[in-house]
Amino acid sequence: MDAPPPVGRHLLGPHVVGQRVVVRRVVRGEVGPSGGPALTDVLGTCLAWTSGPEGWCVLQPDARADRPLPEPVRIALADIVSGKPVPPRPSHRLRVEPREAQLRALALWPDLVTEPVGAWLLRHSPTSPNRRANSVLAFTDPGDPGVADAVERTVAFYAATTGRPIAAVLVDSPQEDVLRGLGWTAESDEADTVFSVAGVAAARRALRDIAGGPGGGAEVELVEEAPGVVRAGLPGASGMAAYDRDWVGFRSVEVDPDRRRQGLGLRVMAALLEWGAEQGATTAYLQVLGDNVAALGLYDRLGFVEHHRYRYLALEDAPAR
Repeated sequence: MDAPPPVGRHLLGPHVVGQRVVVRRVVRGEVGPSGGPALTDVLGTCLAWTSGPEGWCVLQPDARADRPLPEPVRIALADIVSGKPVPPRPSHRLRVEPREAQLRALALWPDLVTEPVGAWLLRHSPTSPNRRANSVLAFTDPGDPGVADAVERTVAFYAATTGRPIAAVLVDSPQEDVLRGLGWTAESDEADTVFSVAGVAAARRALRDIAGGPGGGAEVELVEEAPGVVRAGLPGASGMAAYDRDWVGFRSVEVDPDRRRQGLGLRVMAALLEWGAEQGATTAYLQVLGDNVAALGLYDRLGFVEHHRYRYLALEDAPAR
């Protein structure tokens, strides 16, 4: 049999408690493929470290979407062959593809009419002029039926609805390059749109901690506009939220110009977040123009981080509505 692997040669210690690490350890009582001791790797967060000859390291293995959270693993220091800190695992929210995040956001318009064109999605709201509800979602290659047919069908669809074909594309994406090559140009001179996400629990905690946050005054009234969609309002401010597959999104959070800097927007957000938590949401999202510094600063304080950016293109010679 091969000699046992050396132990104790690693970059671990009490300093890695709270950090994500990878640990290679000996599995006592098992034989590896080469006839020597079996080895296994554990990737997770170090919860505790006890030094000394009888010391232990306790790891919480990384969670996986397809199985329950694993139980913490207790590893004797004498069994550690190698190990080192590794970068934090990206938030599971950030691992969701931009197109999937946008599909969840469709819930914000309960009357939305959609029609797939391959992997593209035509969107039209009979009641809202919002571009998010009246543009083709072109975040990926359309696949079948191909770009030419997808563009033709897009133009025909919006000629019969809004009168102006608009496409939402990821910033500097291949889809943007293709459409620009076909004559599509920037729909307006507005900044790109930032799609941001946060944990619902963390956003609620941060909102409570913000100085001058939600306080007294009139109660925020919640009115259900459709299944899974509510409008929050109080004198001088309002906003909407929608729930879909454990995500809650917000739009049209507005404060009257003469009522700003009174915490009304924060109170509306607090009420909508609370409602989302009650529905079972764990992820919150919102979308804001990239040059809206004040809003981005506030949402950053609430724990929102950028998920992706996109912009709108319009066909230059298409008739305006």
